[in-house]
Amino acid sequence: MALKVIGAGYPRTGTSSLKLALEQLGFGRCHHMREIIMDPKSAALWVDAAEGRPDWETIFQGYQSCTDAPGCSFWRELADHYPDAKVLLSVRDPNEWFESTQATVFSDEMLGSPSKSPLSEFFAKCVTREFGEHIHHRDFMLAQFERHNQAVIAAIPAPRLLVYDVRQGWEPLCAWLGAPVPETPFPHSNSREEMMEVRKTMADLSVEQMAQFARERFGRA
Repeated sequence: MALKVIGAGYPRTGTSSLKLALEQLGFGRCHHMREIIMDPKSAALWVDAAEGRPDWETIFQGYQSCTDAPGCSFWRELADHYPDAKVLLSVRDPNEWFESTQATVFSDEMLGSPSKSPLSEFFAKCVTREFGEHIHHRDFMLAQFERHNQAVIAAIPAPRLLVYDVRQGWEPLCAWLGAPVPETPFPHSNSREEMMEVRKTMADLSVEQMAQFARERFGRA
């Protein structure tokens, strides 16, 4: 099963909401960072990919789309490997994005906890590789956010690419995908408040405990 939609937008650009939306539109299961947390052993495949030994068929077995990290950092490789897949670049206000990352996914609690040491190589090579030691530096992060988005826009031609803000709702996404607009509201998931709650819960858990917590909270599509 080949990917049909490749999410190129950074974490905290509505990627959790897009996961739910794509699954509702029939482009699921959708791979998301949650999948790694629920199945930590799969992180090794992504490390292999970062070291030039990707096995995309194994990584995305059973998936039709992806959003969020780590896939967004491999958008170029995925776009080449799946030439028929569309590329979805989720965006938001850069300053809002930075503040959200610092409070949630890129906080010291999420990235620096000793309980995550078995995943430290995965985070460094697959999630934060475009930021490195500058992950808390506003000016660098805002510039990198812009560099990333412009690189995607420059590389992926229309109509293969959609630059999209989740606040736009169903219409532009469905029109681009050729899918009917659902009657239900566009899903909104993983707000900053929700993510901070999850962060507090997971801060002192082992990798195995985090996986169990994530499976119970998020389940699988």
